[in-house]
Order: sequence, then structure tokens, then C-alpha cells
Amino acid sequence: MENTGYEMNPASLLNQSRQSLSEFWIARDARERAMLAAAATAAALGLFYALLIDPALTGRNQLNKNLPELRQQVALLQALSKEAAALSGKAASPVPALSEESIKTTLAGKGLKPQNVTLSGDLAKVQLASASFAGTLAWLDDMQKTARLSVVDANIVALPQPDMVNATLTLRQF
Repeated sequence: MENTGYEMNPASLLNQSRQSLSEFWIARDARERAMLAAAATAAALGLFYALLIDPALTGRNQLNKNLPELRQQVALLQALSKEAAALSGKAASPVPALSEESIKTTLAGKGLKPQNVTLSGDLAKVQLASASFAGTLAWLDDMQKTARLSVVDANIVALPQPDMVNATLTLRQF
């Protein structure tokens, strides 16, 4: 391999830079050296401030601004936690026993008249003829919330009249 003098490895590049800087420094008089040293120090201090001090001060000020809001959130979470703990200690309200009479009464409360109501264990089968669809949905929503009934099977047939359906619903208490 032939040495052309233009090989650039890191060590030779560093030596060449050091030599060039040394020649540059020696060529300056004392006053220029003092001014260059002062300028380099000012640049180093500016860089130190811009990279380390200013971001820390800015972050600190931002945290001080956010601190009251974060304290409010902590207080709210603590209050909600105490409320949840108090509620978890209370026993769940007892579910009313499922009976044909209770189903018929709640249906009548929604303006629905059942064709047939059959109970079998924890299942209830309700047949509605020419019933309001909106009323049926409202009744199902009410039964889910108060009697903890869920729909196991539903067969709903729309009638020609608006909002009228024939429905057969199988419900289970959970």
C-alpha cells in the first residue's frame, strides 16, 4: 500500500488539527490571545447555560405552575377512593324474588299487557301481543336495573302498525 500523505485516520486528523491550532495561537499577539480566550470562555458559558441551566429553570417553573392543579387532582382521587371504600363495605341491596305477579305489575306500569307469563326456576318467559316496542324496551331496561333480569332469548316480530310488536322474551335473574 502506497502512502500518499492524504490518509485520514482519527489520530492523524487530531494531530493535524492540534498542530494547526497551535500554529494559529502562536501567530497571535498577547492582546488577541486574551480576546480569543475571553470569547471562547463566553461561548462556553453561554452553551453551558443554554444546555443545562435554562431547561432546568424552565422545567421548575412549569412544575410550580402545575402543582396546585395536581394537588387538587390528588385530593379528588383520595375523596373518590374513600367513597369507593365506603361503598364496597356496604352489602348489595337484596334482589326481589321473581314472581308472576311482580312481572305483571311492572308490565302494567309500562302500559303493557302480557299474553302469558311463565316462571321456571330463575327463568321467566313473557309473551306480549300487539305491544309497544318502546314500552317493551323501557320495561326491559327497568327490569334489568331493579330486578336484575337479563334477556336470554328474544323473538320480536314487527307488526304493520308503527311501534307495535309481538314479542316472546326469556329472562334470567342474575
